[in-house]
Amino acid sequence: MANASEPGSGGGGGGEAAALGLKLATLSLLLCVSLAGNVLFALLIVRERSLHRAPYYLLLDLCLADGLRALACLPAVMLAARRAAAAAGAPPGALGCKLLAFLAALFCFHAAFLLLGVGVTRYLAIAHHRFYAERLAGWPCAAMLVCAAWALALAAAFPPVLDGGGGDDEDAPCALEQRPDGAPGALGFLLLLAVVVGATHLVYLRLLFFIHDRRKMRPARLVPAVSHDWTFHGPGATGQAAANWTAGFGRGPTPPALVGIRPAGPGRGARRLLVLEEFKTEKRLCKMFYAVTLLFLLLWGPYVVASYLRVLVRPGAVPQAYLTASVWLTFAQAGINPVVCFLFNRELRDCFRAQFPCCQSPQATQATLPCDLKGIGL
Repeated sequence: MANASEPGSGGGGGGEAAALGLKLATLSLLLCVSLAGNVLFALLIVRERSLHRAPYYLLLDLCLADGLRALACLPAVMLAARRAAAAAGAPPGALGCKLLAFLAALFCFHAAFLLLGVGVTRYLAIAHHRFYAERLAGWPCAAMLVCAAWALALAAAFPPVLDGGGGDDEDAPCALEQRPDGAPGALGFLLLLAVVVGATHLVYLRLLFFIHDRRKMRPARLVPAVSHDWTFHGPGATGQAAANWTAGFGRGPTPPALVGIRPAGPGRGARRLLVLEEFKTEKRLCKMFYAVTLLFLLLWGPYVVASYLRVLVRPGAVPQAYLTASVWLTFAQAGINPVVCFLFNRELRDCFRAQFPCCQSPQATQATLPCDLKGIGL
């Protein structure tokens, strides 16, 4: 954030001190909220066994990366702000600027690539649930996706660091654009980020169309089903009897339409259709992850737009107040994900109350007593 006056001017000392205090207090609050929220969320996922699933492993990696980003970038911004206000001390060297730029770009691209992978897995969980349950629901898939996101982020973060130079503004250590204005690499860097975020939203849009197409009401067909031995086949059959027989619950001879298909025995463990409760759980996870993705777009979008204007038009085309606000919005993104996840996921809230009963209000504790008494027959 730019200072109210030049460091060497004599007037406005009290205003500069107040602005510096407000800036440092805000950055300290963002740092504490980010570290507390992400660490608490990570502990919840590690301790709760019901959350040991692939979507929550990906969410755990995202929260740890946000916490590391806040721990690495925000103290550097606070130190730069104090140096700029005191007009004492040299700015960090070229190596320090490159290292901070590399970390900022690394964590930004890691979040973008990971959210793209999460969007693809959410689509497969809804549209191709059997394939997802058999191949992608375990921790190996989550581990491979996390490693791929870090590898792609590492490859994307290196170019801005190798050719870049540090900025003069105290907010620059965590800015994405560290190249000289107008450099082709800066434009390619921004285009890659826009393409990844756009592809993520296209995946969720395709998922929305898929769910909408399956919810269309169709006219009922009054053609009766054929049944001689309770197998119910023919044009009027709904397919539920055939699905039950395929899943291993059938009795009697093989239905004519299913001749040659082996039923799933009790020991084969074949998974089956997406039942209603599982479908609701997957939809809740989709809503939560899309809320995280949308917030990533909203909080990083103003800075990306400002960077486009500085690269394509001229460096002074963006007001300093807008640039500062856009940079600080990217700081807020490091601590808002746990809040969004708790708001959109009831399972996380229930697990949080179970793991941390000290954080539960007395009214909520008393409200659960009648349910407990009813469960034991009183």
